[in-house]
Amino acid sequence: MVEVSGARIREDSIAGRRIFLLGATGTIGRATAHALAGRGHELTAFVRREHAEAPPAAIAELKSCTQLRYGDVGDPESLEKDGFRGEHFDAVLSCMASRTGAPKDAWAIDHAAHMNTLAAAKKVGVSHFILLSAMCVQKPLLAFQRAKLAFENALIESGLTYSIVRPTAFFKSLSGQVARVQNGKPFLLFGDGELTACKPISDGDLAAYLADCIDDSELQNRVLPIGGPGEAITPRQQGEHLFALLGRETRFRHVPVKMLDAIAGTLGLIGKLVPAAAEKAELARIGRYYATESMLLLDPETGRYDADATPSTGTETLFDFYAELIAGETSVDRGDHAVF
Repeated sequence: MVEVSGARIREDSIAGRRIFLLGATGTIGRATAHALAGRGHELTAFVRREHAEAPPAAIAELKSCTQLRYGDVGDPESLEKDGFRGEHFDAVLSCMASRTGAPKDAWAIDHAAHMNTLAAAKKVGVSHFILLSAMCVQKPLLAFQRAKLAFENALIESGLTYSIVRPTAFFKSLSGQVARVQNGKPFLLFGDGELTACKPISDGDLAAYLADCIDDSELQNRVLPIGGPGEAITPRQQGEHLFALLGRETRFRHVPVKMLDAIAGTLGLIGKLVPAAAEKAELARIGRYYATESMLLLDPETGRYDADATPSTGTETLFDFYAELIAGETSVDRGDHAVF
């Protein structure tokens, strides 16, 4: 073994590896592609077939560092023929996730598509599978959490070397109120704004951590909760800092959690007759979950979230990101992460 930047690396592993990448068109996927390419790895990204005919801006960015292959991750035959093509890869790294977390989408992507990938990967001799999961699966109350956890368990039992990374909150998920406050509106808080806390992690810091999993033996055959640098912060602290950056007095509007319960309950009843309402009910339950559950390591003995026990990595902070957004130095594509 040798040590490189604090990581324990096998001496025969420092040369570039062949990596099969899923979820490459998302913000974290793109950051991960650049992190891997920057370390000399050879990347193949498997993306949706429609991107070949109508490529989003992300495709042009990926072409600079990644070989692109097009197909359907939900189709086992497409994964084998269009994706792996019978070729050897050293590792699969998946940043893929369902877009909304609705049950049908979650079980199709977070579970079934990953099971398809695992089976295809084993056929071509992949030895290591790196999975971007989520911190919230440690308390699985929702369909997407149960789908993710079911695949985690299948991966652990697969016989492959695995690295299951469970990050805390993403910057993009916590940036929805920046424009709102800039426009003179109050910052919305559920309850008193101190029901939850998290250690937000940037796309770049998370990408570097995922790339570390390729060769760092300390990050293999483990479930890896991870947050960004610094102390855990509450929604109230997020709002206070945002107003301070804008040089304005704090203005909060408190939203009772019971309102989310009422919305979810009403939609659930309607959903028994109207399928579309059932899906919206699940989205309301997802909103309630994040309004009341911290994205920190859960102590199974006490049932409490432990900020001190939640590992940290990286150098970028959420408040630095807020400052960049306000200055117009960066932007955020939140997509289905939008809540407000």
